[in-house]
Amino acid sequence: MIHINNLSYRYTGGTLALDSVNMSINKGEFVALIGKNGCGKTTLVRHLNALLIPTDGSVSVFGMDTKDTPKVWNIRQAVGMVFQNPQNQFVGTTLEEDVAFGPENLALPQNEIRKRVDMALREVGLLEYKTRAPKTLSGGQMQRAAIAGVLAMEPECIVFDEVTSMLDPESRKMILDTIRQLHHNGKTIIYVTQRIGEILPFAGRIISMDNGRIEFMGTPREYLASVKSHVPAITSLMRKLKAKGFDVRDDVFAVDDAFLEITKACMKGYEEERNTDNG
Repeated sequence: MIHINNLSYRYTGGTLALDSVNMSINKGEFVALIGKNGCGKTTLVRHLNALLIPTDGSVSVFGMDTKDTPKVWNIRQAVGMVFQNPQNQFVGTTLEEDVAFGPENLALPQNEIRKRVDMALREVGLLEYKTRAPKTLSGGQMQRAAIAGVLAMEPECIVFDEVTSMLDPESRKMILDTIRQLHHNGKTIIYVTQRIGEILPFAGRIISMDNGRIEFMGTPREYLASVKSHVPAITSLMRKLKAKGFDVRDDVFAVDDAFLEITKACMKGYEEERNTDNG
């Protein structure tokens, strides 16, 4: 679906932001792209829909080279982008006007545009707000509105670049639930974040970057096995319990899994204590 071959990128002034990056994204994947500020995450994903063009190497999207200027619009239809600040994406005076902007640029019939607008707003739970001005929405609603604008273009893949970083915990959960549902419905998801704990339970693959290079690529459990610090709070708790002698896995990162592990350990301890007393 997306193939990146020896991608390097230098900003004006000579700063090397990406250094010989190689990776592929398969249809239907949920990939989390992680790393500290300045590691190259945003620069990388901006290459996926030709917002940036490689200094060296290539990026191919459904067989289309992002350097092929006549293909750029097709590439941007295939890979939608949702950014950190949703207000930067709003162009309409009402929510329905804003979501309609993309399909209108495709020169679609008006009935198809209305259908796509309603579908997209319904999918993010904002259909009843379609006559509202985007600036009157809450932060979480604005982010969902930005997602609706991308959905109306019907992309195969959606990139979410630090979309929860400015949200409160409740809004963050709503956005994550929306993204999980989009993946469940068949969308390919690339999720850029520094909050590794929020995404580990959902991602199928973790790609970690540092200094413009990929330093790790694998499953969430493989990632946890490779790091000793900066792990999710749940994983840290399980490691501490295991160090104290509890029979639990230390690669757990989901609350439900942690609950089951602790319950099993407690039940095992109870059975062993009862057997000792009976003996």
